[in-house]
Amino acid sequence: MNTNPRDVLLDLLTRQEDGILNEWVEETLAGSGNPGDAARRTLRSEAAEVLRGIREALQSGADLAQLDDSAWGRAREVLQSLSRSRAAQGQSAADTSVFVLAFKKPLFKALQQAMGNDASALVALVWSVSMLVDRLAQWTVSAYQQSREEIIRRQQQDLLELSTPVIKLWEGVLAVPMIGTLDSSRTQIVMETLLQRIVDTGSTLAIIDITGVPTVDTLVAQHLLKTVSAIRLMGAECIISGIRPQIAQTIVHLGIDLEGIASKASLADALALALRQRGYVIQRTGEAR
Repeated sequence: MNTNPRDVLLDLLTRQEDGILNEWVEETLAGSGNPGDAARRTLRSEAAEVLRGIREALQSGADLAQLDDSAWGRAREVLQSLSRSRAAQGQSAADTSVFVLAFKKPLFKALQQAMGNDASALVALVWSVSMLVDRLAQWTVSAYQQSREEIIRRQQQDLLELSTPVIKLWEGVLAVPMIGTLDSSRTQIVMETLLQRIVDTGSTLAIIDITGVPTVDTLVAQHLLKTVSAIRLMGAECIISGIRPQIAQTIVHLGIDLEGIASKASLADALALALRQRGYVIQRTGEAR
């Protein structure tokens, strides 16, 4: 009797595919109530894809102990796609890992039936197959973690873009209300977004409002100065608003040079200055009622 783990496993997955898939699905769903036919079909489809990937690897002569081999490429792709899909749906890494580990029970059952009373061969085969499934489960956890990190990075990028809107206050006057900590990544997004809006609108004046920035240190000031320099290179001028007394004292204490950059205590004052620089005169036409 052939006791090579790869050959035995390939033979089982080929001859008993339907039975193994059915038991795999039932083992995964054990204790989860009644998930419905649609959920069962989806789970069975995912299991079938994983099983086909494993079978292709075994047919290519893959080493059960070397999941990094090129022969396992298709199986790794299937597991990565599965992990990415489940991460996007909000499922945990444990859920995906449990799904793969549930593959063990039908495999062990099929191995026991195939080996009969040959206990020593059965133990060796169970050990090899168990280690393989464990490696597949570990791969899904790693792939899941990578997918989650990608999702988090995209969400952070979206939040950064949403937290730095460029507003058109007046013809030729733009404003960027800053809220929260101003770091290098956020400064880059502000700069790119603002410069593009200057080009799109033909604006000649930009107001950077830092009322919502909790503290200003040397690094934050350097980020502001870089943004101002970029704006001036585009042929526009800049006003910084929202400089509270505490921030003004900090800037002086740090010896930060903002000479040549117009600054105002509030966004309203900055807008009034911007309008005056553009030749507008604001006056009240009558008594407020």
